[in-house]
Amino acid sequence: MTLSTPALALTLALALGGCQKAEDAAFGQKVRGYLLEHPEVLQEVADKLREKEKLAALKASAGAIQKHRAQLERDPRDFVANPRGKVTVVEFFDYRCGYCKTTAPEVVKLIQDNPDVRFVFKELPIFGEVSDTAARIAVSGPAKAKGLELYSRWMGEQALNDASVDRHLAAVGIDPAAARAAARSPAVSQHIADVRQLASALSIEGTPAFIVGDIMIPGADIAALKAAIIVAKAGDLKRPG
Repeated sequence: MTLSTPALALTLALALGGCQKAEDAAFGQKVRGYLLEHPEVLQEVADKLREKEKLAALKASAGAIQKHRAQLERDPRDFVANPRGKVTVVEFFDYRCGYCKTTAPEVVKLIQDNPDVRFVFKELPIFGEVSDTAARIAVSGPAKAKGLELYSRWMGEQALNDASVDRHLAAVGIDPAAARAAARSPAVSQHIADVRQLASALSIEGTPAFIVGDIMIPGADIAALKAAIIVAKAGDLKRPG
């Protein structure tokens, strides 16, 4: 007979609870023997605990997302693709992040295929000086006007460096020296600092991280991102026009 998860949890508590009566100790030995013969039961308990932890984390992140909704979705300083879209996707990313580079072509395709979906780009440089420089340039005036094109170009570089940053700026008609000068403004520094603070408030520890509605998708899980967009669109259709 396989013990149910609640019963097993209680049994483990009894068996491992320290000082015991003789009959409790004997019972504990039987449980120990059972678990040694059926290690899959312990795996079941571990899986259940992970599910509970994941649900708790999702609830916590949903609360934080709701609290910071305006800053996430409507910060006028961010570059936004499809600004008139009704459903919003937010991406926290770094131009030198390998996983971000992997997802970038899919992100661009989603933007092109879904004009009804707003994509908000949150610059979260975590991979050193070049990342920081590119992020600062991207949110400055001249470069922001070429946001999606620069995103595609910089993400397409296997190892983005200062030379390739400038090369792609020049390719889209932006003077690299002027862009770097604009990136040093206090306003840009504040913008990047605010995004970092927002990421911390949402417990985002790496890139990429996507947010759709109240759903956070950490990592390069494009399938989950597409599913979340479908769910968000369905919810939007149910709202009165």
